[in-house]
Amino acid sequence: MTARYKVVIYDCDGVILDSIESNYIFYNRIMQRLGREQIDRCCAESEQVLHTYSYMNVIEHFFGNDPEKEKALAIGKTIRYRELMPYMKREEELLETLTVLKEHVELAICTNRASSMEMIIEDFGLEGFFGCIMTAGKVQHPKPHPEPLLRVLEHYGIAPHEALFVGDSAVDMQAAAAAGVPFIAYKSELPALAIIERHSQVLDHVFG
Repeated sequence: MTARYKVVIYDCDGVILDSIESNYIFYNRIMQRLGREQIDRCCAESEQVLHTYSYMNVIEHFFGNDPEKEKALAIGKTIRYRELMPYMKREEELLETLTVLKEHVELAICTNRASSMEMIIEDFGLEGFFGCIMTAGKVQHPKPHPEPLLRVLEHYGIAPHEALFVGDSAVDMQAAAAAGVPFIAYKSELPALAIIERHSQVLDHVFG
């Protein structure tokens, strides 16, 4: 099979993992330690923020100029991600799709997570698939800024059109557009090159 792209780049939360429950638990633990109300699970804006923003940006969203913002940041750093792993699950068909892709293209991750990707790679059986893992902790400007994607392109020495980015949020879409990288929306109605509901459908666009 001949691939249309040299590198397929994946977002993490909402694409590789269903992790929204773990995100609620993480940030609600911060709220609880501060004696604050729990984050409203019925608020679509809050869900989007938890699902797509980097850690620093989530804290900024909920605390802004609040005098306890630094305390919230410090509390977050004490929460062990390993305790949250039972509340995450790997998306269906991911492993099988990565196995096929790995034989023909390079694979990368571009995520607004900062420090937990190594544990996720290990705990969810993803070792050996991704040659570049670009996190918010490795860049000055996380998504929606194009820097993370541009850093992935630089790592592989390729042009934007030689990569494909699979994401699920407006943050991913905006980063892809700014970097000039073709974008596929996973389980989302965002404007994109294509909208897919299953990971195996990526193969149609890489090899079709």
